[in-house]
Formats: sequence, structure tokens, C-alpha cells
Amino acid sequence: MRPIDGWGEGMDGQRVHLVDDDEGIRRSASFLLRTSGFIVVTYASGVDLLKDPKAIEPGCILLDVRMPEMDGLEVQQALAEKGVLLPVIIMTGHGDIDLAVRAMKAGAVDFIEKPFDKATLVGALTEGFARLADAGRREANAAEALAKLQPLTARERDVLEGLVRGHPNKTIAYDLGISPRTVEIHRANLMNKLGVPSLSEALRIAFAAGLDGDAALQQEDLGKNT
Repeated sequence: MRPIDGWGEGMDGQRVHLVDDDEGIRRSASFLLRTSGFIVVTYASGVDLLKDPKAIEPGCILLDVRMPEMDGLEVQQALAEKGVLLPVIIMTGHGDIDLAVRAMKAGAVDFIEKPFDKATLVGALTEGFARLADAGRREANAAEALAKLQPLTARERDVLEGLVRGHPNKTIAYDLGISPRTVEIHRANLMNKLGVPSLSEALRIAFAAGLDGDAALQQEDLGKNT
């Protein structure tokens, strides 16, 4: 992807991908952002942004809603389909509020009306970067939790999944065809491997790793119906 132009490293190092077919908006918004310490990369259209989705570096996308070739909603949808899940802030002109609301329903962080001032622009981006940080923390927590589950044996994992579903030891024992005492042993072993003193902490790790009790129950019910 060849962006129209880009600024060097900013004070904060946070990257903004600015997409607008209006050169005047690109220049003025870039100046506001650059003076606030952001890295700014601009694109004259959504088509330019989407030329190489894998090359879009982490940051927020500041996206105009009305553009030729592809409007903001179409660009937003294409980004999602291509797995680019960066926070999107919509820029809208007067009379485009309905489109902006539709964009927010599709996952946009916020929308700002043109002409906008520096405080409004930076405020919307601050929320976008907060979401980006939260997503990064969730991914890191999930990776850490998955790593903690790796040492568990298959049977210990089965017992943990039973606990995630909220089942008592006797029910888990019945479902697995083993004795309640054996379930207790597996439960003690898995908590020792996870390095946790309580069931609540073990469950917290399980949920962070993506073990979902509702999903497990759905799989269970599906098995019963086949």
C-alpha cells in the first residue's frame, strides 16, 4: 500500500489512518493530529486504504462517510471482512447523521461532524485508542491463559470444562464415567498446575482462555440431539 503522505514519529507514537477524498480535510486534519503528537497516514479513498489490508499498521481509522467508489460504510464492512478490526471513527457532513448512526451500529467507535475542532477530533481518537488498548490487553490475557492450560491432561481439561458449565463434582463424574473421588483428584491437580488457590481463580483463567460455559452446553445439547 502506498499512502498519499505520512508524518514521522509523533510524541505519542499513536497512528491514525485518515481516509478522505477531500484534500483540504486531509491537510487540515493531518495538521491538527500531527501537532497533538500522532503519526498520520492519509489516503484519498477507501480503495487506497484497502489495497493491502495486511499492511495496515495498528492504530485508529478516521474515515469519511461520503466518498466516491466506496463510501465509508462499504469501507468499514470491507475492513471487517478482511479481518482488519481496528477502531473506526466516522467523519460526517451535515445531513449524514443517519449514515453515521448506521456506521456506529456496525461497530464504529464514534462520529464527528465537519467542520470539527481539535478537541473533538482528539477526544474521539482517545476513545478509539482506549478500545484498541483494551483489545490488546484481552488478547494478551487470552494468550497467557491458554498457555496456563497447556500443562493440563485431557482428563483435567474435561473436569475444568465441567466446572465452567457450573456442574458439581458428582455431575462431572457421571458425565465422564468416573468416580467423584477421581474428579476431586483431577480438580486438585488442575488447580495446582494453574497455580491458583480457589475455584473462582481457576474459572477466571478458563474464561479468559475462551472456555465458555454456554458454548459448551450448546455442544452438549447438540450431541444429545444427534
